[in-house]
Order: sequence, then C-alpha cells, then structure tokens
Amino acid sequence: MKIGKATVPRTSICTSDEHTIVVRGRDLSKELIGKVSFVEHFFLLLTGRLPTTGQAAVLNATLVAIAEHGLVPSVQAARMTFAAAPDAMQGAVAAGVLGCGTVVLGSSEMAGRMYSEIDAKIKEGAVVDAAALAVMQAWRAAGKTIPGYGHPLHKERDERVGALFDVARLAGTDLRFVAIAEAVEAQMPAVLRKDLKLNVSGAIPAVLLGAGFPVEALKGVPILARTAGLIAHLYEEIGQPIGFALSYQATREMEYDGALPAGFGPAAR
Repeated sequence: MKIGKATVPRTSICTSDEHTIVVRGRDLSKELIGKVSFVEHFFLLLTGRLPTTGQAAVLNATLVAIAEHGLVPSVQAARMTFAAAPDAMQGAVAAGVLGCGTVVLGSSEMAGRMYSEIDAKIKEGAVVDAAALAVMQAWRAAGKTIPGYGHPLHKERDERVGALFDVARLAGTDLRFVAIAEAVEAQMPAVLRKDLKLNVSGAIPAVLLGAGFPVEALKGVPILARTAGLIAHLYEEIGQPIGFALSYQATREMEYDGALPAGFGPAAR
C-alpha cells in the first residue's frame, strides 16, 4: 500500500448531517435499514454497489463457512484474554482477530492472489493446467508456500469446499476461479510431491473472485466471519469459563529444556 499524497481526507463511503446518514450515496434510514441484509450492506460498503442475488448468496455462504471451527488458536487467544480482562470484550475480540495471519484465516487472501496470477496467464493464452503449474513453480522458487491446500484435520477435501462450490454453481456466478483452484489441486503432486487437497481457505477466494469480490479485500471476509464466532465464544466464556483452564493445560504440558542454576529443584534440596 502506497503512502498517499492527499492533503484533504476524502471518503466515498459515508457522510451525514443533522437529518440524514448517507452510506454509499443511499439514505441509511430510508433505503437500507430493513431493506437490505447485512451481507448486502457489507458488499455495498466495500464496492459501492449492491450485490446481485448470486453475489450475495456466495458471500453469505463464505461467511457462514469460516465463522467457527472450534478451539482454534484465535479462539483460545480470545478466551484467555477475556478470562484475564472480563470487563473488555473488545480487547478479547481484538486478541482473536490479531491471530488472523497468513497461516490461519489470512491464507484466503494469498490463495486469491495466486489464483489471480494464474488467471492473468490464462488471459494471455495459456491453458489452465499449464498456467497453474507455472505460477505454482514460480511461487515455490520464490520460497512461498502454496496457500489454500492441506489441513491438519481434513485429509481429504474439506467438506466446506464442495458446499461452497455448489453454492457458486447454483448462484450462477463466474466459475473460472473454481476451475483454477481445482487445477492447482491437480498439480500438487507434481510441484510439492504431496497430494494436498483444497481446504476452505482455498475455496473462499475461488468463489468470491468469481462473484466480483476484490482480491485486495479477501482477508476481510475471514476476519468478519471469525469475529462472529469469537463473540459467541466470549459469551459462552461468561457462563462457562475455560480461559484459565486453557492456560493451566499449557502449563501442565510444558517441558522446560533450558539451563538451570545450581541447586534448582526439589532433587537438589
């Protein structure tokens, strides 16, 4: 992202006066509240236009798919933070969101950028399999991982992948990025010598890019979705606190392998 040279702060997203709040050129109270879903509103905020029915269906499906997956690192961080500071839910949510990086949740953005590179080669005349192979080899030569494939739990294709692809087909959105994602999956043995399967982080950009979602904002979808899951976990934490239990478990399992001063420990006494 470039540092801008603007001297006047400008935005096309929202303005207001004493009577009206305007969001992307629309009267919030009269044209949006009660008239559009939150998913439609999110798309409008981001792109400046309301989504088609198909675009809204695909975006909604991706948000549902990634909102929750158990006690993953971002959730554990949020619950332990909330246990230590129960008066600051916003801090606990922030702790969980900060765990959305290139390994967890943020890999959707990286996969989307890879798919976009493959798509550019196809537009130049390459066939999909050759384009996928070339980009994958280039990424590996640059020391990059191939994002969106493989999962510690789901060794076969993550079931969410097929569900999202089905939504995209029914929605009638562009499926060319789905074909690209599957071409990458097919080339995995040749590039990595492993038969890694698509995971949900690879499926999300495949369907969203085909629905006209901007690649630069892909990371925001898992962040938005996981925020809903985090709030649910923090509400549960109020009545069923496990934050300290998670911390205690880590302490019990910990094995110290560093140096010790002379006389340390009961065996020395």
